[in-house]
Amino acid sequence: MVVRPAPLSLPIAGDLTPLPLQRPLLMIGHGTRNPNGRQCFLDFATLYQELDRSRPVFPCFLELTGPSIQEVVDHCVEQGYTELSALPILLFAARHNKFDVTNELDLARKRHPQLKYHYGRHFGITPGILDLWKQRLELLDNPEHNPQGISREETVLLFVGRGSSDPDANSDVSKMARILWEGSNYQTVETCFIGITHPRLEEGFRRARLYQPKRIVVLPYFLFTGTLVEKIFDISAHQQVAYPDIQVTCLPEMGLHPALVQVLRQRELETQLGQVQMNCELCKFRLAALNGEEPHSHSHDHGHSHDHGHHGHGHSHATINVDKEADYHNRIWQVP
Repeated sequence: MVVRPAPLSLPIAGDLTPLPLQRPLLMIGHGTRNPNGRQCFLDFATLYQELDRSRPVFPCFLELTGPSIQEVVDHCVEQGYTELSALPILLFAARHNKFDVTNELDLARKRHPQLKYHYGRHFGITPGILDLWKQRLELLDNPEHNPQGISREETVLLFVGRGSSDPDANSDVSKMARILWEGSNYQTVETCFIGITHPRLEEGFRRARLYQPKRIVVLPYFLFTGTLVEKIFDISAHQQVAYPDIQVTCLPEMGLHPALVQVLRQRELETQLGQVQMNCELCKFRLAALNGEEPHSHSHDHGHSHDHGHHGHGHSHATINVDKEADYHNRIWQVP
């Protein structure tokens, strides 16, 4: 059972902190072949534009669908813009955020050397998103969503991340799950992933059942719907059939929520005020550079500007059998 909460009132323009500059915003999504997921991202960009029309907002995607970053940058140049804020609409700082998006921006700058980018920060772990999930979980305590009156002490929270080839990003998923669980009174929280890394969702369910709960609440930590979110719902439905004595309840993805608007606004303000901060201490690309390896010319300067090697969208996933845990553990800290 997927519990979709009633839509919340969205902020109005007056609720947003005014921007000091009227600099165009490039909103960069990951991209998906799922048409509903693509449309959700575009709807989010449209909503954000309508809340503040003082500067244009240009949505684009890193891969899998269009418009691409290159196409939208070309469009901006045609309109005469020479300076852009660029924000990755991503939850955690993984390879896409640290590497692939910045490579695309560097490629665009080679073609348009007059352009200047101000690259912003991913959404990350922030109080607004934490409150979003706390509100969603409170809804599940209501009789309409919990007719058997199962207590939180008899419930396991199953926190499902996307999964990344970057241990730094995967650890942030575990951190977010732990912060959400603290003080919640749920029996425990299990963290798992729908792809790339381990434990996978099926293993997460197995671990959750070891606590002999009466209820398992599945929390898909995704911004918008898509193929992977639908896969989470499908696996959860199969688990409910296989283990009918344990109630399985799924929360939906975040969706067009006011908290995401406020986080996006804060990230845009950071780019305009020069206050972008990135945690680079455990970035495997930085660690490789410190060890004298030079797979790419990767550098960090807390997000103000980035210069990366140009390797397009090459991913290391194809060279690793990510479904085999031993292979995964042997390769994960290596830099492709």
